[in-house]
Amino acid sequence: MIEWSETPRYQVQVNGVALEYACYGPDPSAAATIVMLHEGLGCVALWRDFPALVAKRTGLGVLVYSRQGYGQSDPVTLPRPLDFQTREALDVLPHLLDQAGIERCILFGHSDGATIAAIYAGSVEDRRVRGLILAAPHFFTEESGLAEIARAGEAFAQSDMQEKMAKYHRDPVGAFRGWCDVWLDPGFKDWNVAEVIDYIRVPILAIQGYGDQYGTMAQLDEISDRAYCPVDRLEMDCRHAPHQERPDQTLAAIAEYCTRLERIEQAEVIPA
Repeated sequence: MIEWSETPRYQVQVNGVALEYACYGPDPSAAATIVMLHEGLGCVALWRDFPALVAKRTGLGVLVYSRQGYGQSDPVTLPRPLDFQTREALDVLPHLLDQAGIERCILFGHSDGATIAAIYAGSVEDRRVRGLILAAPHFFTEESGLAEIARAGEAFAQSDMQEKMAKYHRDPVGAFRGWCDVWLDPGFKDWNVAEVIDYIRVPILAIQGYGDQYGTMAQLDEISDRAYCPVDRLEMDCRHAPHQERPDQTLAAIAEYCTRLERIEQAEVIPA
């Protein structure tokens, strides 16, 4: 089980894998929980102070964790399968929610984490999930994004990027190769999980930067075009990481979205 603490004494075991995590704000018995899913090269530490700020601003609990292969979680066996995001959504995330004792939650994902959140909400009927915050999500590949990932691969091979990543990741090579090699695999070029959007039935806050080097507004257009649920779009003057580049604007949008969801949850139904 998860110890609700900013500095837990132990990692949580999911499917025999030890995962790093941290918790902020009220525990799941006292308030809804925002579960934060990191980007392709992220981890608990790389969210920096944003989880604490989200908890303080919204009054909700926040759970962050490092997926296998990232941060201080157990290393991953390479190569990763090309459907690793779907496997994370269906095979890991529900068990983590169980371990945390989640009663009501909002899934907040960034980049790959946003895709994982959307896959879960569109594939599993889990009434605990009341909303989605999707920052820089991916539903299909784009040539511009693949080119940027290729440039990242060159930088990893030719610069001190591995040493820098080692400050945050127990296995920086596994973290990087587990992300980069999947995206650049020829078989991944036709990857597309946009159909999950058709089945999402909770409100979505979708956030995208105009200058995102890994994806374009076409990703948000896919949500707007396919969704049967309420969708709020926030288009920002930033690149791939709105919570880092425009933290105040991002935090304000998240807080307003969560306030509206909580108001709906607490509204009394008056019989006709």
